[in-house]
Amino acid sequence: MHNHGIGAWAATRRRKSPDRVAIVAGDAQVTYREFADQVDRISSVLRHRGLGRGDAVAYIGENCPEFLEVMFAAAQLGAVFVPVNTRLAPPEIAHVLADSGARVVIVDPALRERAQPGIDGARIGDVIPTGEGDARHPGLDQLIRTASGGHADEEVGPDDPAAIIYTSGTTGKAKGAVLTHGNLTWVALNCIIDYDVVSTDIALMISPLFHVASLGMGALPVFLKGGTLVLEKGFDPGRALALIARHRVTMLSGVPTTYQLMADHPDWAGTDLSSLRKLTCGGSAVPTRILNAYEERGMSFSQGYGMTETSPGATSLAPEMTREKQGSVGLPHFFTDVRIADEQGAMVARGTVGEIEISGPNVFAGYLNLPDATAAAFTADGWFRSGDLGYLDADGYLFIADRLKDMIISGGENIYPAEVENLISDVAGVTGVAVIGVPDERWGEVPWAILTVAPGTEVSLEDVRGHLEGRIARYKIPKNVVVVDELPRTASGKVRKAELRTRFGG
Repeated sequence: MHNHGIGAWAATRRRKSPDRVAIVAGDAQVTYREFADQVDRISSVLRHRGLGRGDAVAYIGENCPEFLEVMFAAAQLGAVFVPVNTRLAPPEIAHVLADSGARVVIVDPALRERAQPGIDGARIGDVIPTGEGDARHPGLDQLIRTASGGHADEEVGPDDPAAIIYTSGTTGKAKGAVLTHGNLTWVALNCIIDYDVVSTDIALMISPLFHVASLGMGALPVFLKGGTLVLEKGFDPGRALALIARHRVTMLSGVPTTYQLMADHPDWAGTDLSSLRKLTCGGSAVPTRILNAYEERGMSFSQGYGMTETSPGATSLAPEMTREKQGSVGLPHFFTDVRIADEQGAMVARGTVGEIEISGPNVFAGYLNLPDATAAAFTADGWFRSGDLGYLDADGYLFIADRLKDMIISGGENIYPAEVENLISDVAGVTGVAVIGVPDERWGEVPWAILTVAPGTEVSLEDVRGHLEGRIARYKIPKNVVVVDELPRTASGKVRKAELRTRFGG
């Protein structure tokens, strides 16, 4: 075997557990043998189109077997998988496709119309729809039937790039985080160890696979162990409850909002949830009322902390410590380490707030084509600088104190204010803008825009939303606009966002 990356996983699973169910999608079931055979055929299609080592293959679609098949097919060839967030606006899609250098885009026909302006903006000529397609634009299924087939076993090592996942831009443009085959393997191993993933697990995937948490900490560890993935294209709380009971789901990953919506659903009390053994939650802390609702049904959460650059898991809080260490995001994952540094980079004592730094084989290789940003993201001794503030307690448990980068997490989606602020600054009459996160019972927090405007000018929420519509994803668009006489600033002119959050966030 020449492929020592994730591209070998499908063939190995075909050999070890050919008849075990790998994927459930709707009423269809796919065994590991069927899955690996399909991966081989798709890799043949890609190879026939001239794709190989280092070439970027983009995918635009919701959770479905093709998402994972294309990813593993690209990995077989040593190509790089670029999953595109389907909620992005056309200019954002264009940036991801152009910046990644995508040679081909595989797109779900249901999303083609929405994605096409972004595809056109990136000038991608090779577009393959999933499904049959038509005579003019043959789809992936049609192309597979004429593919030569055969398993590709290319030279791939742990340090080779496997995927490029785009992070929300802190300076207006999303950055491509390059995750290696080693990164994705080690994060899967971390999850297998710390979440006790076993081959009999059945995981319901209600979070989009284009999110690194769903992919790296949900799909990949289950696949590596030979478990079963139940794929859902969108989240509906009632349907999720029904699927848990129908398939005897054992694992579920989500954000506080998804768990809250399930607990608030009329079917909650009457649904058999006795099969659920592992609940993982990220994005933000689980509110007490949600903890109570699930504990009343005999379930507890594993919570954690991480980011795209750590593939994404950095820490996890075991369910049995949920109450004792409430508010903590846990201990570092098995093959990962965390430390806290002051502004000069020196290590601080336990209980002292500083910047969270992370080390381990799950930490990314760097930002695509951004050597300065990559260099700035690491310390001199190679630890990743998270940009988040936190502290370790006496037992080594991590607590998040604040977000140095002012990131907003809304329903599990990362929002960087600078990106939104740059666009709002172009609204007529706006003289100053600060975007902050305000607590929200459903979404955890939502963005608000605090503005100053020119004398005699009025700027409304409708004005701001109208300007942003189509330019950025809708979840990034502020839910409220507040006009103030003056934005509080430091002596150097920086907006005091903590003061604004205190004033408007309650």
